[in-house]
Amino acid sequence: MKQRTLAGRQVSAIGLGAMPLSMNNDKETPSHEDAVATVQAALDAGVTFIDTADCYAPAWNQMGHNERIVAEALRTWSGDSSGILVATKGGITRSEGEIWGRDGSAVYLRAAVEASMENLGVDVIELYQYHRPDRWMIYGEVMATLAALQQEGLIRSVGISNASVEEIEIAEQVLGAGNLASVQNEFSPRHPGSIGELQYCAERDIAFLPWSPLGGTGGGARSVGDRFSDFREVGEDHGVSPQQIVLAWELALDPHVIPIPGARRAESIQDSAKAVELELSADEIARLSRSVGIGG
Repeated sequence: MKQRTLAGRQVSAIGLGAMPLSMNNDKETPSHEDAVATVQAALDAGVTFIDTADCYAPAWNQMGHNERIVAEALRTWSGDSSGILVATKGGITRSEGEIWGRDGSAVYLRAAVEASMENLGVDVIELYQYHRPDRWMIYGEVMATLAALQQEGLIRSVGISNASVEEIEIAEQVLGAGNLASVQNEFSPRHPGSIGELQYCAERDIAFLPWSPLGGTGGGARSVGDRFSDFREVGEDHGVSPQQIVLAWELALDPHVIPIPGARRAESIQDSAKAVELELSADEIARLSRSVGIGG
C-alpha cells in the first residue's frame, strides 16, 4: 500500500470512510458483525487510516455508534493495530426527534472529545476534526478551544472539515504554522467545487481528505461511471472499475490528497484500495479533470 503523510505520520494513500456502516442515504446498514468485518477487510487490504465521527449513528440516541464499531474492529483484528490512525470529528449535534444542529462552544467540544475518547477506547485522539462550522461562534475561538484540548494532551493533531479557504487561514493563524493537520471537504466528480481548498492545502503542506470522493452513499458512488462517461471509458481501458479510476484521478491531483471512500461491504473497500496501484497518464488525468470542469 502506497503511503502519504497525515498528522506527521505515514498512512495509506486511501483511507476508509466508516460512516456508511452506521448511516447512509439508502438507510440500509450492515449488521454489527458485518460492519466490524468491513473495517477489518480494509485493514487486511493495507488501509491504515480510518475516518469516523461521533454523530455517525442510526439514531439520535446512539451517538458514538460508528466510533464503537471502529474500536471493536481494531480490538478484535488479528493484525497489529498500533500503526492505524483513527480520526474522528465533533461539533454536530443530534437530539430527540432527529433534530440536527451545531455546537462549537468550549463546553460542548470538551465533552464531545471526552466521549469520543471513551467510544474509541483511547487516551488521546490521534486526529480530531471540527466537523462543521457553528455560525453562532467565532471560528478563531473554536480553534482556540481545540488548541487548548491539544495542549492538555486529549488531542494529538487538529483538523477541520467543510471549511472555506478563509476558515483554513484562521485555523492556521490560531494553531500556528504547520499545526493544522488536515482539511476534510466534499470532493468528487459530482462535487469538484472544493478544488480551490485542495490547491490551497497543497501549497500549505496540509493533507486534503475528500469525503464522498466517489459521489455519495445515495447511489452516486455506484453510478459514477454512468454519470461521468470519461471515468467509465478510462476504466475500461485499464480493465478496472470507474470507481478505481475516480480515486486514482484524485490521488494524481496532488500528493497531499488522501481520499476516504465510504464502504458498507468488504468488497467495496477492497476495490477502492486497489486504486493506489493505478498509474494514469498525464493525458488521462487532464481528460478526466476537463470532464468535470477543472483545468483548461
